[in-house]
This record gives sequence, C-alpha cells and structure tokens, in this order.
Amino acid sequence: MSGALRRRRRRSARGPAAERARAGTGPHRSSRVDRTHYLFLIPVLVVFSLSITLPAVMGIFYSFTDSIGFGEYEFVGLTNYAVMFSDPAILSAYGFTLGVALCTVVLVNIAALGLALGLTSRIRARTTLRTVFVLPMVVSGIIIAFVFQFVFSHTLPAAGQALGIGALEQSILADPNLAWIAVVLVTAWQATPQAMLIYIAGLMTVPKDVYEAAGIDGASGWQQLRNITLPLISGFVLINVIIGFKDFLSTYEIIVGLTDGGPGTATRSVAMAIFAGFEDGDYAYQMANSTIFFLITLAIALVQLRLTRGNARV
Repeated sequence: MSGALRRRRRRSARGPAAERARAGTGPHRSSRVDRTHYLFLIPVLVVFSLSITLPAVMGIFYSFTDSIGFGEYEFVGLTNYAVMFSDPAILSAYGFTLGVALCTVVLVNIAALGLALGLTSRIRARTTLRTVFVLPMVVSGIIIAFVFQFVFSHTLPAAGQALGIGALEQSILADPNLAWIAVVLVTAWQATPQAMLIYIAGLMTVPKDVYEAAGIDGASGWQQLRNITLPLISGFVLINVIIGFKDFLSTYEIIVGLTDGGPGTATRSVAMAIFAGFEDGDYAYQMANSTIFFLITLAIALVQLRLTRGNARV
C-alpha cells in the first residue's frame, strides 16, 4: 500500500511540469516560433523581391537579347558575352576598377592602422582627434570629389607655380597616366575613418599585459607590432579588406565628381561603363556586363568569406 501511494505521489509531482511543457510554458517551453511572426516578414520579402530580385532576374534575361531597354527585342544567345571579352573599352574599365580597388585597399589599411595606433596611445586630446578624423566618413562622396577636383585643378597648380615645383604646375587630373592616383587618394581619404574605427576596436581587445611582458623582454615597438599586435587583430584586418574591396569595386560618385571618367576614358570604372551604356542604348550589352561584374564580385565575396571563416578570430 505504501509503495502504491509513493508511485501516485511521483506521478502527481510530474504531472504539472509535463502539462507546462506541453502547453509551452515553464522551463521546458517549446522553441517553436509562432506562425504569426512570419507574417511580419511578408512585406519585407515582397519589397525585396520587387526592388532587387525581380529586376536582377529581368536584367539577366535581357542580357541574352538585343533589347535597347524598351520595345521589341530578339534573342541573341551569348553574343553579348562573347563581344565583351574582345571589347577594349570593357577590358580597360575592368582593369582600372580592379587596380584602383587593390591600391586603395592597401593605402586605406596602412593609413587606418597607423591612425588607430596613434589614437589608442597615450596622447592628449585623443577624443577630439578621433572626432576630427571621422568627419570625412559623414560627408557625401560627390561633395568630397568636387572639393578635391578644385584642389587638384587650381590650388595645387597655383602652389606649384608659386614655389617653382614643375611637377605640380599641371593638374594630374588632365594626365591619363596619373589621374588614377587622384581617384585612389580621394577614395582612400573618405574610406580611412571607417577602417580606423574598426582597427581601434580591435586594438582595444589586445590585453595590455602582453605589451608589458614584451617590453620587459626588451621587444622594440616594431617587434611588438609585428609579433603581437598584427597577429591578434588579424580578424579585424580581414574585415577591413573585405569591406573595403567590395566598396571600392563599386566606386562611382567620387570618379564622377573628380574626373567624370576622363581624361577620355582613362578613369572610367565598370559602374560608369554600365550607366554610360544605358544612356547610349546598349541596354542588353551592359546588362551582360552587369551580370559578369556581379559574378566576379560574388566569387570574390565567397573566397573572402571562406578565408574569414578559416582564419579570422574577432
């Protein structure tokens, strides 16, 4: 009799907990999401599909036609893609875009890391200096481009004439072999603050005890940077490289305001070539160009994502 009573008490003790678990309350609450929550995703999915997915699919479709953007069209298969690989204007745009992106990534990361090291050291007015260096990030790219266009076209040549420096007397924006340097410098000037903030966040995660121990062992500043700082913030370096390279591939505003693709087509990027083609009636041809550019960007993103997952530790 006592054994049966104990079994009934154990069942009654388990009963409320089991009921709460089945009802979705208490410590055994179900992890299933109420279906009503998914209804809130429908407006976002509809807007995303109509504004991004559908235009992208339509663009890929028209890249196999001879459409000029409206009216009738005929299918031409891979003709647009085949012509691209022998078009010197397209190849020049890709070479310029990739070259500028690589150069700007290197310059931005060197400058940003140097500024971050300085602004995390024991110097006065660190907060004020951080605010000053962040200002280029909040200014529109087209405004920055127009300001530097005046500097390169008027201020520097006037200074070169006054100081007798022949290299500065002529604007580099007018030289097809040097105009890309101006694009790299201005793009880096605007992009450096964002990379600097990421590096500052990374440097603040490095324990100070590590530097103290290295200093006691007689390590110089360069040795500490090479053997301690850079390995410990390698994840942040990868983040800056990934973000920067993706952004610089699509640089448009600064080039338009600075050189407008000139002199001639010396600084015409892939994005500028695509938009220029739309205006000239080469809609289907430039949609093929856009598709190739998207695939290149996607491939780079996947490679960088693989590297980040394998090596980055943020």
